Amino acid sequence: MNFNLNEAIEILDRTPKTLDYFLSGLSDQWLQCNEGEETWNVYEVIDHLIEGEKNNWIPRLEAILQEGDSKLFPPFDRYSHLNRNTVEPIKRRLLEFSSIRKLNTTKLTILVEPELHLERTGVHPAFGSVKLRELLSTWVVHDLTHISQIVRIMAERYRDDVGPWKEYLGILKK
Repeated sequence: MNFNLNEAIEILDRTPKTLDYFLSGLSDQWLQCNEGEETWNVYEVIDHLIEGEKNNWIPRLEAILQEGDSKLFPPFDRYSHLNRNTVEPIKRRLLEFSSIRKLNTTKLTILVEPELHLERTGVHPAFGSVKLRELLSTWVVHDLTHISQIVRIMAERYRDDVGPWKEYLGILKK
């Protein structure tokens, strides 16, 4: 097993900063492009990350610590962010994500004692029994997945413009 709480927090702390640096100040064309029908744009990915911070990671962590296997995790609708009808600028969304993430990583460090809690279990509605260590690992990989998704979305915008070099650009291979 590779999981280490301090190393996980290194990534969780850096994600908002990485996204802020990468996305702030970009033109809307970069932020509104997507990979085709039924795919998300950058705004929607950030909104999804915000929803996860509010309704997924910490509520499920707390469920494991407080309820264990006695009841299912609180539900999380992975697509609820698509109902968000705001036209906030990206900077405001990134600030919201960063603020909530800071609170959540602080809670994480207060609530979780690695030697006592990482093997505790809770009940996921689809997977059944899961360990706290697995939830926290998933949180980190979820961040990395969406950073990768954002980069892939943006690369897709220039798919046709790169001409024959597309053959050498792995990010454009589907």
